[in-house]
Amino acid sequence: MANKTDASALQIHGTNPQNLIEKILRQKIHGDGYWKEHCFALTAETIVDRAMELDHIGGTYGGNKKPAPFIQLVLKLLQIQPEKEIIVEFIKNEDFKYVRALGAFYMRLVGKPVDVFQYLEPLLNDYRKLRLITGGENASHAKRDLKRPERMAWAGYTIVYMDDFIDSLLREDMVLDIALPTLPKRINLEDTAVLQPRISPLDDDLQDEDDEEEEGGWRVVRHREEREAVFEAPFLDRARLKAHLCGLWVSKYG
Repeated sequence: MANKTDASALQIHGTNPQNLIEKILRQKIHGDGYWKEHCFALTAETIVDRAMELDHIGGTYGGNKKPAPFIQLVLKLLQIQPEKEIIVEFIKNEDFKYVRALGAFYMRLVGKPVDVFQYLEPLLNDYRKLRLITGGENASHAKRDLKRPERMAWAGYTIVYMDDFIDSLLREDMVLDIALPTLPKRINLEDTAVLQPRISPLDDDLQDEDDEEEEGGWRVVRHREEREAVFEAPFLDRARLKAHLCGLWVSKYG
């Protein structure tokens, strides 16, 4: 009974929601200690507590393909099928990035194409780092000191970014060892007037990068992360030549 889908749950994509995760992986999850200890009797109200405890994402890891807590909570969501409003709150949560990632992954699995694009595309502006468990003999569910890159590599983790993770959900057929439902191309939804054309906040920056701005020997180079302006002339003091944000012009010799 503990592993059965809620009796009030609706079919998703014409099948039992739990069937969106392959049977072999479901069996591994049902036999895992994390599922038995931490996922038993969770409800739509209490699962958020487990989601807030996440410190990494992942599907399976290690030589024996052990299921990560993240994918186990995804299966639990499929089992209890919480209200859409709860998942939307997961996605909109800015304080706990792994709660947001969990909600986004679940929405990609069960959501209609319009909802997937509507709720996931804004997350492309979230550039925070996420730990991805990749395996290794020292990888486990236990919390570790993972602040240093060499420590993370030793423990079987790597770094991904939230925007890259969301982009993979929108473009890839398989993410975290899960085959995702087919998602229509955005252009097709725009052609049928189901979606409005997307206006990216990066459009202005991309346009500016294409236009080489030069005036009196000054050239602003925009960087995605540092967002600083750099003067390329080697004979002047570079320390004086940092711009503020978004490639603002600095005054000559100012």
